[in-house]
Amino acid sequence: MTLTRMFAALTGARPADLDAAEARNGAIHVAALTLTKTADALIDPKLVLSWLLTALGAPGAMIGALVPVREAGALLPQLALARWVVRSPRRGRIWAAGSAVQGLAALGMAAAALLLGGAAAGAAILVLLAVLSVARAAASVSHKDALARTIAKRRRGAITGLAGSVAPVAVFCVGLVMAAGVFQVAVAPLAAILAVAGLAFLLAAGVFRGLREPAGDTAGHDEDSLAALVTPILTDAQLRRFVLARAALAVTALAPPFIVMLSAASGRAALDQLGPLVMASTAASVLAGYAWGRLSDRSSRRTLMAAGALGAAVFLVAGLVGLAMGGLGGALGAAAAIFAAQIAYEGVRAGRKLHLTDMAEDGFRARYTALSNTLIGLALLAGGLFGLLADRAGPAVVLLLFSVIALVGVAVARGLDEVQADG
Repeated sequence: MTLTRMFAALTGARPADLDAAEARNGAIHVAALTLTKTADALIDPKLVLSWLLTALGAPGAMIGALVPVREAGALLPQLALARWVVRSPRRGRIWAAGSAVQGLAALGMAAAALLLGGAAAGAAILVLLAVLSVARAAASVSHKDALARTIAKRRRGAITGLAGSVAPVAVFCVGLVMAAGVFQVAVAPLAAILAVAGLAFLLAAGVFRGLREPAGDTAGHDEDSLAALVTPILTDAQLRRFVLARAALAVTALAPPFIVMLSAASGRAALDQLGPLVMASTAASVLAGYAWGRLSDRSSRRTLMAAGALGAAVFLVAGLVGLAMGGLGGALGAAAAIFAAQIAYEGVRAGRKLHLTDMAEDGFRARYTALSNTLIGLALLAGGLFGLLADRAGPAVVLLLFSVIALVGVAVARGLDEVQADG
């Protein structure tokens, strides 16, 4: 089977509607995204990095700073980075550079884990995580443009969805080994995981350099003006609605730690639950990524609504069970809740990425992406207040509140335009 026919089968397009260049670009996107998504999962701050810093004896304040540094670093700089991205005629080169920097940062974290200890190791890893996150921000701003310039509408979701389903397979295997008791959660093995992630980022950068991307129009826009980057949120009602829907549906990303908190009543150590939770999360990504991507090609609006409704149902059930039982029945119950919540999260991620890609015109896609991500970064930072609520009222109450917020997101997403209708 030729590459063109394989690409046609993947995206549901007719071979006659495709050319060899688009098929080749599609293969590059899938390969590069698969590598980076795998690397992202291997350096998950909520799991791998937090336990690594614990094993190194880093202060608790540094461990608590991992997720905020990761999220804020990846989202907040995007508005400023967009001013640089829109001046580049080749967005793919920026993505490749961002991936390479992430790879070097991950290798640096592995070295710090092996050579340092205590607060020194924690500080070094936090600084390198910040560098990695800013590089990820540059990659995020540039990728939607690179995807839109090289893959036609109604075929883009299949590309990102396939990568989202393939990448977690390797991570699932790691979780399986840990659950079986073969994988020792210690400094050296965790450092090796970081090194593998770094090599995956570097390989992805090399692969993406082969992307054949038409030159973009960098003239005729006031990219150097920060006001020009902020203006769309004031003038575009659909962008405002999209940002509001995405902010509300961000609870699908915030929920897993509270699900894990509910499982504490089982009496099992958190370390014992790492393998099952990693397996549950990655299994959901494998099963849901491609399906959500294909559904998004038909309607990213409906994908957001469906995923938000699923998340609301999962959080409602988990919250009610938590209130009634004081927990989720141990690791198995927590894994089931994580599995369902991850499926909802994958749907929200697939829908919001493709909706923004397809709703924005070529000359404005990078700034729309940056503006949206910067605002969501602020919302996620504010989401840290839910931790204070959990301390006072318990994680079950937080999950019930998340269910309501997710339903609000569904209602807001309902008013979005069908941006795939013209493609």
